[in-house]
Amino acid sequence: MPTPVCRCAWARGPLDIIYHDTEWGVPQHDDRMLFELLILEGAQAGLSWSTILKKRESYRTAFDDFDAKKIARYDDRKVAALLTDPGIVRNRLKVASAIINARAFLAVQKEFGSFDRYVWQFVGGRPKQNARTTRDQLPAKTTESDAMSRDLLKRGFKFVGSTICYAFMQAVGMVNDHTTDCFRHAPLAGKRRV
Repeated sequence: MPTPVCRCAWARGPLDIIYHDTEWGVPQHDDRMLFELLILEGAQAGLSWSTILKKRESYRTAFDDFDAKKIARYDDRKVAALLTDPGIVRNRLKVASAIINARAFLAVQKEFGSFDRYVWQFVGGRPKQNARTTRDQLPAKTTESDAMSRDLLKRGFKFVGSTICYAFMQAVGMVNDHTTDCFRHAPLAGKRRV
């Protein structure tokens, strides 16, 4: 009989497990993927992450595979179409924020050379290694996510409060918040920026 795998407590459903096992907490440096996760974390506000994972492929289709240049040019007709799309969260403010954030994202890329270079500065360019033993020890935000949120807001981004920023930091591996008993903690503890 195979030994059961120990995972973080939040990874329960099939999509959660796949996401947890393959993506969550893995250091991400691809600008398009960083943009995707920033938009999805904002869309998740007030909802469960499982809901967003179920809608993720629909988001990729509806939002041109998170091509920021295309999204930055969305007009009222495109917004109206998005607001009728049952595959995404049809919240006018969240849809508008994706367009605003695409424009701000492009400005950051231009200023820093990449969004990756900009966003990873908030953890000194390398993942912060945590050693939390239970889900209850996970903070909703940190001084680093506070700083990221303030700076993103100053640059015109929307739906980037500190709690959303911390969830983003966890998702893209800026912090290793797998609990120490999780089978993903140790392998990710050895990851460094390349």
